[in-house]
Amino acid sequence: MSDWPRLPLEDTFGDVLRKAMRGVGSDAQMLAAQTGIAAHAIARWCGDDGVATRDEARALARVLRLDPERLADRASDAWYPTIPHAEDVRHHPHDPHPSNGYVFFLEGGKRAALVDPAGVPEHLVRMLHEGAYGLEYILITHKHADHCDATTEVAAAFPDAKIVMHELDAHAIGNLAPSALRVRDGEELPFGDDVRIRMLHTPGHTDGSSSYLFKSTLFTGDTLFAGSVGGAYGDVSTYDDILNSIRAKIFTLPDETILMPGHGPPSTVAQERAHNPFFDDHA
Repeated sequence: MSDWPRLPLEDTFGDVLRKAMRGVGSDAQMLAAQTGIAAHAIARWCGDDGVATRDEARALARVLRLDPERLADRASDAWYPTIPHAEDVRHHPHDPHPSNGYVFFLEGGKRAALVDPAGVPEHLVRMLHEGAYGLEYILITHKHADHCDATTEVAAAFPDAKIVMHELDAHAIGNLAPSALRVRDGEELPFGDDVRIRMLHTPGHTDGSSSYLFKSTLFTGDTLFAGSVGGAYGDVSTYDDILNSIRAKIFTLPDETILMPGHGPPSTVAQERAHNPFFDDHA
């Protein structure tokens, strides 16, 4: 995948801090009392005004159930993923959204799947036509608009493509919801003669959040980012659910599995197990 730009990590140190605080039910005053760090400093960091020292980051991590050394690395910008090469995958930005879209394919594009139809519909349709892709699936990772707001137009342009979405989030595509394939955790879709696309239900960001495995590449939506996780905004699912989804469904995949997130740069299972501050060495 040679067209990958060098994107910044999706989450700043402040983003990681806010997500963890919200997840464990803490605030600046509570953290200050537990760590001895001034509450006004913590509040500034949460607003991306300055950043903690490595020692301060370690102290915060111990209270927030984060890995101390990994959070210290995030505070000092000490880590960025080595960008893996994914064959048969094309990345495109979802302008005007700050989110990632993907097409993956076989046979030079004769069989193709689009991950998350969002952004300006004309741009997506033109890209698919210019690539002469034989679109078989429109795979949607979750219900948020920056991942599915172009579904109607793309589906109209490619009426033979099957829309795939978890039933808990399918209402987001309106009148198309009844015709969508409601795949369940672990189910596979045929793709070519000997390839399957496996859906992993990874709730937490939303109740129906899903990741799609194609060969050795996993499209994670907003469940897992390089160096972070998605915010927990499910109606029923929780912060612990998103962490458990990653531990049980993603970190159990082979280390070399390439992770293509909904925002930010790609990574691998091995790199996230080693560097993501939301998990420790035994994740």
